[in-house]
Amino acid sequence: MFRTLGRVLARFEKRPSATRSAHRSQEFPVERPSPKYALLVCPAIAFGLGCWQIRRREWKTALIDTIDAKTKAPPVELPSDLRDLDDMEYQTVRVRGVFDHDEEVYIGPRGDVEKGGIGFFVITPLKLEDRDYSILINRGWVPREKTNPATRREGQIPGVVEIEGVVRKSEPKPIASKEIRSGAFFAVRDIDMLAQTLGTAPVYIDAARKSSIPGGPLGGQTRVNLRNEHLSYILTWFSLSAATLLMWYKKYGKGVRF
Repeated sequence: MFRTLGRVLARFEKRPSATRSAHRSQEFPVERPSPKYALLVCPAIAFGLGCWQIRRREWKTALIDTIDAKTKAPPVELPSDLRDLDDMEYQTVRVRGVFDHDEEVYIGPRGDVEKGGIGFFVITPLKLEDRDYSILINRGWVPREKTNPATRREGQIPGVVEIEGVVRKSEPKPIASKEIRSGAFFAVRDIDMLAQTLGTAPVYIDAARKSSIPGGPLGGQTRVNLRNEHLSYILTWFSLSAATLLMWYKKYGKGVRF
């Protein structure tokens, strides 16, 4: 222990004293680097983010145009290879089959896209006429008091029907909610879970408004939630870049040669 203490003291003895260090710094002043050029990082980053938002706006505009074109295009037949549906979200398709009303389930609570209110989407398996499997059809919205099919028997149409609708994918599960199913009621559009529960193929179609049956669910419940606010972000980042650059110039820029 004493040997260790001695070595520590010896190290301190070898170090220059504070007085000698002060004299040395006075004789050889060390110039600290100025932070002025480092501060240019702020306007540079803001400018880069503004350019990135321009590209994001172009991408979002093209995506919205693509979705709009798909929803307005004439209906097509359901592809034989269901993997093609991965690139067909929002595409209008036409199918024929028979509803299995005994197996309908509900997603909600949701509001009608046009009138609002509190209700549920009615999801019914459709046994396809030309295939050996069933798919999921969102027949539309009903108010809460109409979820019981006995209250809307006239809307439970039998026989072969032709449905036009929009292909959809699963929606994100809410972070706060752990339980997304309670009996026949589902909180989100989880297509794999719905298909497994009802024994259908993992195909989900939002029936068009014109496919609504009097007394039955109101179709046309497709919501396209794609906000394009990138222009405001572009203005924000470029304004911040200009403001920080102006502040830098007023403080450091005078007399600086570039």
